[in-house]
Amino acid sequence: MVISLTDAIGSAAAFLTTASFLPQAWLSFRTRDVSGVSLGMYSVFTTGVALWLAYGWLLGSWPMLIANTITLALSLAIVAMKLVYGRKPGRGRAAGRAPK
Repeated sequence: MVISLTDAIGSAAAFLTTASFLPQAWLSFRTRDVSGVSLGMYSVFTTGVALWLAYGWLLGSWPMLIANTITLALSLAIVAMKLVYGRKPGRGRAAGRAPK
């Protein structure tokens, strides 16, 4: 099987961008500490990844489909952890803290 230069570059890019996401996901899973994670950023990022996945599906691009499926699952998991573990009891306005 011969792979085209375009597919090789797309596969390398897909692998590297997905692999770059693994350390953050692993750290969040292991420690359940998501205090440094921006819910807004990850929400926008996750939406963007879902759109890249749809785009890859429409193009029939396997590198885009595989990479974005994995990245979407990881980013959704981080968003879910942020929603579950991101709020500490007794913090925020309800605990008497003044807004900044």
